Amino acid sequence: MPPTRNATSLKVLLHAIFFLSGIATILIGQILPALQRHFTLSDLQVSTFFPAQFAGSLTGTFLTSRFARRRNYLAAAAIGGISMACGLVLINVDSFVFCLLGFLVNGLGIGMTLPSINMVILELNTGRSAAALSFLNFFWGVGAIICKPFVDFFSTADSIGLTAYILATPLILTSSLLIFAAMSEKKAAVPAGDDDVAGPIWTMPIAWAIAMFNFIHVGFESGMGGWLTTYTDRFEGRNVSHWVSPTLLYFLLFVIGRLAAPFLFRFLNENKMLFLGLGLVLFGMALTLAASTEIALSLGAAVAGFGTSWIFPTNVARFSRVFGPAATRRATPLFIAGTLGAAVSTWAIGFISDRTGSLHLGMYVLVISVLLLIVLQTGLSLRHSRPRTRSSK
Repeated sequence: MPPTRNATSLKVLLHAIFFLSGIATILIGQILPALQRHFTLSDLQVSTFFPAQFAGSLTGTFLTSRFARRRNYLAAAAIGGISMACGLVLINVDSFVFCLLGFLVNGLGIGMTLPSINMVILELNTGRSAAALSFLNFFWGVGAIICKPFVDFFSTADSIGLTAYILATPLILTSSLLIFAAMSEKKAAVPAGDDDVAGPIWTMPIAWAIAMFNFIHVGFESGMGGWLTTYTDRFEGRNVSHWVSPTLLYFLLFVIGRLAAPFLFRFLNENKMLFLGLGLVLFGMALTLAASTEIALSLGAAVAGFGTSWIFPTNVARFSRVFGPAATRRATPLFIAGTLGAAVSTWAIGFISDRTGSLHLGMYVLVISVLLLIVLQTGLSLRHSRPRTRSSK
């Protein structure tokens, strides 16, 4: 059945919120150097901002599961958008405690918004889930690209200025519109009764293997997005405020990769796409950490960004393909795993950097992550058959 006018408008609105969520998610990494200077923090102290945001995100993901049981992902996404706006306002308060609280509330919104919108788009595009999710996450990537120059333009060396307030405004507007859309879109979900089929999912080892893949990969993306700006800032006195930076190139190629993914899926299957992406990420990280020039650092970041671009949506689509459309109502552990991975990876980088006095060594957490993903993907690729799920009826 072709999409209705309301369904089409809903998709436009969801993609717009996903774009704004991309800016809000990545913002922490871009304002980290300014916050570190403003509050005079060590690497270990500044790394506490990440657990604050991810603790909120974890809570938001748990709350999303409650909305999922009521088939109300749209309400969760709307509340999440408003929470992100409130968190951004708190981040701009000149207090370390309020700043931490702001990241917590921002994370709460992220944890409610990103899984909810992913699941709604997945349910509305069951026939082309990987491509649809890649296109959705393309908008998140555009937000991530804009984030760095956006912060540079509205912030100073030790203050984030109007950045938070300007971003909070469209978040409140789009989230309010989504509330009205949720009232008119009563059915954007799987048929009633299908949830029972998904019940045994988390008794199966393959489900936890896919969740572990998400744990490691989201950890990599968060670690790279969260620390690349700081790493660049310390690289041979590089001027981090320069717009054409490794961080910008990382997210630019990230977005280009998500645009290219639907085309590549015409020639490569799911497993080949994942292996291709992981191979590119490993090569990009090797270039990044071996770089002795600014050009080599930028090239490595760009290659890593392109390679990682389609891995997350492809893994989420794999979860739906393996367990069926009803699995979207039981996907909470998948997203929780990603949130936990993000918290562990970003904190580990800061911890190693603080203990060794070298952020370069801390970034090797990301290389280890990619190697683990390749091993895990090799094991998952050997599973060719779809697991059978049984209803308790």
